[in-house]
Parts: sequence; C-alpha cells; structure tokens
Amino acid sequence: MKNQHLTSSLNIFPKSWSEESAGRVPGNIPIWVGILSELTEFGIFFVAYFIAKFYYPNEFISGQQSLNTALGVTNTVILLFSSYFMAKAMCFIRVDNKAKCERYLWLALSCGCLYLLIKTWEFHWNDLQGFTSNTSEFFTVYYYMTFNHFLHVGWASCAILWVIYRLRNGAYCAKENSGLEALAVYWHMIDLMWILIFPLLYVLR
Repeated sequence: MKNQHLTSSLNIFPKSWSEESAGRVPGNIPIWVGILSELTEFGIFFVAYFIAKFYYPNEFISGQQSLNTALGVTNTVILLFSSYFMAKAMCFIRVDNKAKCERYLWLALSCGCLYLLIKTWEFHWNDLQGFTSNTSEFFTVYYYMTFNHFLHVGWASCAILWVIYRLRNGAYCAKENSGLEALAVYWHMIDLMWILIFPLLYVLR
C-alpha cells in the first residue's frame, strides 16, 4: 500500500493535481496523504519509545551504550548529503537543466544505497555482539524503529530510479515537475525521521 502511494505520486498528474491547484503545496495531494500516514506511523513508534524508556530506563542506558555510534553518525551525515543532492536536483529541473538534475539524482541514490549498506552492516555487527530484538526492551524498540526506516529508504531509493527513467523520457521539465517534487518531499521526510531517530537511540541518555 505504501509503495503504491509513492509510485502513483511520481506519475504526471493532470493540472488539477499540480502544485498550482494544491495551493502552492510542494508535490501533489497523493504524496502528502502518504506522508501523513507515514508520520502517524512514526509518531506511534516515538510514543512507544518514550513509554518503554520510562518503564525500563536501565535497559535503555545499557542498550544505547552498546550501539555502534560511529555508524549512526556516518549514516546521519550521508542522509544530510542526500537531502542536499535532492534539493539541487529540484533546483536544476526548475531551470530545465535535465543533465545536472539527473546527476544529482544519481548522487542522492548513491547516498541512499550507501545508507542501506552501512545499516545492513550495523545490523550484522549487532548480531555478532549478540544483540537481537529479543535482547531487551531497548533493542525491541531499536529494531522496530530502525528497520522500519530502513524499508522507507529502500523503496524511496527505488523511486529515485523510476524518476530518473521518467526524466530521461521527458516526463519532467521546468513547467511540469510535480512528480519529481513529490519524491523530493518524501525523501526529505525520511531524512527528517532519521534526524529524530538518531539522537533518541544513539545520543540521549
């Protein structure tokens, strides 16, 4: 269902779905419906985090100290760069520079793939240390939040490939780029969620 929301939002919509008729809201209505549903889901995770931390403070302190913080910091920097590249891609499509737009989309995709590789290694590293979702209440919350975010980055990265394909086939230009903009908005939402997840799991004691 989430994939359908994202994929359908990246298509070229009639004028009624464009940014103009949406009251200058970036992207289009379907992507915002998807984003609001995603934010609700993450909101539930955040509530669960604070409830669990309140009842199991020692498990959370011990769990946070056991994580590989360096990998978390690295992925944070990577996602910040990915948002920058996505913003640059939007800037260039708005001036009809499709070549540079595509270049920055590839850079954003590379960041997404690098994030997935590092996060996969982190999961493997945790497993080598004997940490699983059943280790403690902290790791139960940790895996639910980070794996859910991992999936979001994964299918959003696939969406970048789809957008690059459509860009090459002339689907986007300076006057019509709501599909590409929808992807950019979704990507920024994913990055924002990680910026919230990272300090909660890795930094705050």
